Amino acid sequence: MENTKELTERSSQVERKHRDSFGMFDGYDSCSEDTSSSSSSDESEEEVAPLPSSLPIIKNNGQVYTYPDGKSGMATCEMCGMVGVRDAFYSKTKRFCSVSCSRSYSSNSKKASILARLQGKPPTKKAKVLQKQPLVAKLAAYAQYQATLQNQAKTKAAVPVEGFSWGNYINSNSFTAAPVTCFKHAPMGTCWGDIAEGVRVEVPNTDCSLPTKVFWIAGIVKLAGYNALLRYEGFENDSSLDFWCNICGSDIHPVGWCATSGKPLVPPRSIQHKYTNWKAFLVKRLTGAKTLPPDFSQKVSESMQYPFKTSMRVEVVDKTHLCRTRVAVVDSVVGGRLRLVYEESEDKTDDFWCHMYSPLIHHIGWSRSIGHRFKRSDITKKQDGHFDAPPHLFMKVKEVDAAGEWFKEGMKLEAIDPLNLSAICVATIRKVLADGYLMIGIDGSEAADGSDWFCYHATSPSIFPVGFCEINMIELTPPRGYAKLPFKWFDYLRETDSIAAPVKLFNKEVPNHGFHVGMKLEAVDLMEPRLVCVATVTRIIHRLLRIHFDGWEDEYDQWVDCESPDLYPVGWCQLTGYQLQPPAPQSSRDSQSSSSKQKKKAKSQQYKGHKKMTSLQLKEELLDGEEYSFLQGTSDQESNGSASYYIKQEP
Repeated sequence: MENTKELTERSSQVERKHRDSFGMFDGYDSCSEDTSSSSSSDESEEEVAPLPSSLPIIKNNGQVYTYPDGKSGMATCEMCGMVGVRDAFYSKTKRFCSVSCSRSYSSNSKKASILARLQGKPPTKKAKVLQKQPLVAKLAAYAQYQATLQNQAKTKAAVPVEGFSWGNYINSNSFTAAPVTCFKHAPMGTCWGDIAEGVRVEVPNTDCSLPTKVFWIAGIVKLAGYNALLRYEGFENDSSLDFWCNICGSDIHPVGWCATSGKPLVPPRSIQHKYTNWKAFLVKRLTGAKTLPPDFSQKVSESMQYPFKTSMRVEVVDKTHLCRTRVAVVDSVVGGRLRLVYEESEDKTDDFWCHMYSPLIHHIGWSRSIGHRFKRSDITKKQDGHFDAPPHLFMKVKEVDAAGEWFKEGMKLEAIDPLNLSAICVATIRKVLADGYLMIGIDGSEAADGSDWFCYHATSPSIFPVGFCEINMIELTPPRGYAKLPFKWFDYLRETDSIAAPVKLFNKEVPNHGFHVGMKLEAVDLMEPRLVCVATVTRIIHRLLRIHFDGWEDEYDQWVDCESPDLYPVGWCQLTGYQLQPPAPQSSRDSQSSSSKQKKKAKSQQYKGHKKMTSLQLKEELLDGEEYSFLQGTSDQESNGSASYYIKQEP
């Protein structure tokens, strides 16, 4: 599969016109009546919002869901056996009720494919991730998936990945990797210093016949995350004995370590004949050279100390009902990633993986404090040894001022779908909570009881103002069942009698992240968060990264923020002892690339219709005496500055 996508640049400037209706991009009054926001800390998970009388409904297994077009015809899911309206089923063949069921149909989906890759075989069936489906179908599929994993765990060990080598993968394809400094949450991310090509280190000498362990000096030829390609001093331009190692490994030392530790420095056997006075050679070669700081290994050790401990209690999103949180207990900590077991899980199989800096976990009492829905545990008191995690351990969000103009219920925006991270969708603010938190629903596919609403903070980089996708040439996913394509925001706002959330309320900061298109990294598959995979950055839109999982179809790609704690440098899994999921072989990627292009073309014709307009007519807004206007975004804006994210301020 191609490492980068060719993207066309938009050349025309944004035209600005007065559009005084619908409140587009501002907080002015529209033809709809604004509703005041409200939050309640006493709301329980049993509360169900009343159904609009004008919409037909679907009843599945006792749960009620709205269906936008009311078409008839039933189908049965081949995965979970669920019966539902045929038009709501996934794919053209209507064989499955959801993307999850399609993925889970071959229950070995990724695990079998990983094993096949190690054996040199191409991956098998894949499922497209196109549109979100009713939550009840996802839950049934996920239950089946979890049961399959549990059965496999009892009878089968984890798939080994010793066959994959980052070094060989990078060398054979001339890849580049994202530098460690791009990942502030990762070990050494904030104290990597000036480690670069040319730095000398002392390493074990493997080209030696002595019975004892000896060392020699090597220089860094190439860096790839934590991994370094080293060449023994004295080999000059000879790369025959070059080798890759993790620079944070226990056998890598600064120059001078052998002298202070009483370890012998012995030149490699292959070049022993080149010089008679090796001491003079080293003095000449190392004069003015750089090496690791003396306390490098200590810094590595300190950066891998994590404040979260086993048996700590936290509040975390309920993976079966995204609109609420539950109490979970830290079961294990690996490289800052937490395996959380929901408190009511007696056999400890009902778990959830996330990083300790994830926005999905909070201290005990957080839900009540902001008015978020919370599932009360049947356990009346803490189990022995369990204790609440201190609030200061959790990632802090920026303070916001909601006293003035602020988000209101019913406002429209664009948001990354938490159940389909490859899509940015038309969304609505369903509830405004305290401390800047918002409950967001994806238009056209919401559960009637709001059980798939998702909590985003107002400063979240996963929500965007109306028009963000069109300006940046990203495909916006319209509401399911919406027939008026190509989708146009102005028409949709008029039809739904709603307004757009004001642009000035969104997070516009763009950090100097350092990522570039084509860089390799290790990334969590957030649809299966226990997996960390070989991945590539394929698009950069300001601070938003498009992450592609090597060897998998583009439909598995995910939009991720540049500061996401679910992204890691090359070599992170090796350093922390986490299992890395390798990519598919090159031959498989080539065949998938051809197939994926055909599928993408069909998808483009189905959802885009005519080509997008070359310019977007936007409304000027006058806010606090200053004029704001949208910037024309390029298709691959690698903005690393701290400039405005969406808008340009003009004097």
